[in-house]
Amino acid sequence: MFFVAFQRRKNKLLLDKLKAEQRYEDEIFKSKIEIQEQTLKNVSWELHDNIGQLLSTAVMQINIMGTSLGDKASDSLQDVRGLVGDSLQEIRNLSKTLNHEVIQNIGLQDSIKVELKRFEKLNFLTPSLTVQGDEVFIDPKDEIILYRIIQEFFSNTIKHAEASKLDVMLNYSPDTLDIVLEDNGVGYDMKSVQANSGLLNMQSRASLVNATLDCVSSTGKGVKLTLSYPL
Repeated sequence: MFFVAFQRRKNKLLLDKLKAEQRYEDEIFKSKIEIQEQTLKNVSWELHDNIGQLLSTAVMQINIMGTSLGDKASDSLQDVRGLVGDSLQEIRNLSKTLNHEVIQNIGLQDSIKVELKRFEKLNFLTPSLTVQGDEVFIDPKDEIILYRIIQEFFSNTIKHAEASKLDVMLNYSPDTLDIVLEDNGVGYDMKSVQANSGLLNMQSRASLVNATLDCVSSTGKGVKLTLSYPL
């Protein structure tokens, strides 16, 4: 009886220690995310306020110059104005996707639309968004984490996949929000990227909001990521 009681006590201490370590790791990861979000917010402000202002001033100067030039030079100048104007709009769109406060204000679904429209304008690839079911309220803190997971997938697709298509599906059911992200890129061997930092980062973020994440890929067959978030 003494031995059984001792084992139970020992097992309980080990379990408590394991839970404490897990809580500590979760807190560390949450702190890292908060620091990252603040950094992204600061970058967003810099893009919007400083670079955005400089480009706006450049557009004004081009408009002023256009009034004193001939028709031919004025037409060329208008082309430059168009490029600067497009750059200014791109800076503003990028600023929105970096600032978590903007994301919380417009919501997960509209934030995804903004990002996909940005890809479409830049001719990176052909994006699509399919929504099934009715949009529901999601805790703003969870919403940010879900969006950053999606952004990580987008970033990997743009940088490495050599894809021409990017499909996003949001499926709202009574119990879960299922997010399916899929590209038609070069894919990869799953065994070779199990320890990939990007994939581990997405899995760690998903665990913070009690979501399950499944990623499937093979060489030459693109990547499909399924993220299930409990509502």
